[in-house]
This record gives sequence, C-alpha cells and structure tokens, in this order.
Amino acid sequence: QVQLVESGGGLVQPGGSLRISCAASESIFSINSMRWYRQSPGKKRELVAEITRGGTTNYADSVKGRFTISRDLAKNTVFLQMNSLKPEDTAVYYCNANNVYAYWGKGTQVTVSS
Repeated sequence: QVQLVESGGGLVQPGGSLRISCAASESIFSINSMRWYRQSPGKKRELVAEITRGGTTNYADSVKGRFTISRDLAKNTVFLQMNSLKPEDTAVYYCNANNVYAYWGKGTQVTVSS
C-alpha cells in the first residue's frame, strides 16, 4: 500500500508562486500515473495535472501554462510548481497514485489571497 504525504501548501498572493510536494512511501517508478487533484468548498474534486510512468504530462485547461508537474524518482517525490496563481486556484490539493489501486494523500491547503 502506497502512502502519500503532501507538503508545501500555504498562503500566497495573487500572481505569486508555490511548489507543493508529494512524498511516496515506496518507489513511484512503476506506478502508471501520479496525479494532482484539487477540491474547493462546494465543488467536485478535479484533476489538475498528471505525469505518467513514461514521463508524459497532462494538465487541466485551467492551469495549462501556469502549473508544471515533475518528479524525482530517486526521492519518490512528485512536485507541482504553480505560477501566476489566481484566487480561483484556492483549494486543498491532493496527491494520487493511480495504479491497479488508487492511493490518496490527505491533502495540503493552498490559499491565494491578498
């Protein structure tokens, strides 16, 4: 069972940047895809970005060009670099390991506000 721990969330002003991390308890090399989701109050959880086992990245239209997902296989860690942040990016961000089973972290709060 893969355990995921997110970190790096916080309060940032509009237009600012933040990098959040997801540390896995075991190797992510063979996991089909690692994903970042987000959920804000009253809204459904939405897929923000993913990186596949082969290194292909995909993004939601709302974050394309602003967010970048990456990984460090040696450290079993996935990152989400968020630039040009907007108030509507405010949400709890969840890490997901998508394989035969799906594993979730507990989330990290990102708040974009002046």
